[in-house]
Amino acid sequence: MPDTDLKIAALQMISSADFDKNLNQASQLITQAASDGARLVVLPEYFALMGIKEQDKFEYVEKHQDGPLQLMLSQLAKQLKLWIVAGTHPIESDESMRPFGRCYVFDSQGEVVSWYDKIHLFDVMVGDEQGSYCESKYTRPGQQVVNFDSPWGKIGLAVCYDLRFPELFRKHSEQGCEILIMPAAFTYKTGKAHWEVLIKARAIENLCYFVASAQGGQHENGRQTWGHSCIVSPWGEVIDELAFGEGYVLANLDREKQAVLRKEFPVLSHKKL
Repeated sequence: MPDTDLKIAALQMISSADFDKNLNQASQLITQAASDGARLVVLPEYFALMGIKEQDKFEYVEKHQDGPLQLMLSQLAKQLKLWIVAGTHPIESDESMRPFGRCYVFDSQGEVVSWYDKIHLFDVMVGDEQGSYCESKYTRPGQQVVNFDSPWGKIGLAVCYDLRFPELFRKHSEQGCEILIMPAAFTYKTGKAHWEVLIKARAIENLCYFVASAQGGQHENGRQTWGHSCIVSPWGEVIDELAFGEGYVLANLDREKQAVLRKEFPVLSHKKL
């Protein structure tokens, strides 16, 4: 039987072009969240580096399960005895100029138990301070839907732009997920328009808890991110939210209440298509 007691934290950062500074900030926030009782902590997309230009990331690309960022998070998870969903970081692919945007999951022993390569890449015209984005130019997309077993049941992974593709989250639901986790770095403009409504929709339509960890503020590269890291219930209620700035949101996920809701409102079993 899954453990029904889960306190989870979603970190919010304003990551800079200083790799070491970002890692130190992430470490401090993880440690604070652990001291507040978090047993699983989620980091935002690009938590270790928001470069002045996208190519800056090539200096910090790591090999799979080998590198200072991965080592630091492994040691921290083991030291604090908590699980870490490690945002994203560029990890080598077989295309030298297109590393994966990979999200690692570390268990409380510091072991990598899963990883997810972001599938949907942000190639859009936004009309904000940057104007257009072409993430696929320097990032190779993943191909696999990834969820993992934990002491609290099965958890599904997504990253940022994935939020706009409901079929991904439906696959997680069909594969038994009851918690959805998403690191992100939404732009201010798109976040203001769509962030909350899409998160609530993904939670409601799958009767899942949704945990979103975001970048939230003005970055030194000129980019402004929306923030609003949040934890949303399967009924679409915002349990905790942080609009802007660095910090974290924290909540107990009531898994027993979720089980009752799924029994009394069995929409997932009513699906016809």
